[in-house]
Amino acid sequence: MKTHHKVISVQTEECLQFIDLTEEVEKVVEESGIKNGLVNVQTNHTTAMLTLNENEPLLIEDMKEHLDLISPIDKEYRHDNFEVRTVNMCDDECANGHSHCKALHLNSNLTLNLLEGKIQFGTWQRVMFIELDRTRPRKVQTMIIGE
Repeated sequence: MKTHHKVISVQTEECLQFIDLTEEVEKVVEESGIKNGLVNVQTNHTTAMLTLNENEPLLIEDMKEHLDLISPIDKEYRHDNFEVRTVNMCDDECANGHSHCKALHLNSNLTLNLLEGKIQFGTWQRVMFIELDRTRPRKVQTMIIGE
């Protein structure tokens, strides 16, 4: 059994940005030389998630609206009260309770089947990275395991 690991760097540009990483992940699989096994894709963040879905512009707008309905940015979140909150604070802390709450409904990783060198996607399935917070550099790890 072999393993192959690679980090994909992503620079996001806005909150609720959907970025299609499918071709990047397929390149990592090709580089690995692994033909049969599993591909794991994992975000290293709590306010950026992954989904396996369709990259269709109108659907993406619908999904953004859906996420905003679940956890609107203008709601008051205890996480955003910096007069009370003392845990997990950093120098550039921002009010992002909405991002963490949206993340509850999404995945931090995807595991995909690899057969004869090809990821076994269903019709229209794409690996989508979703920025739930503000613009910044992000990291997505890939791990291919197999033979």
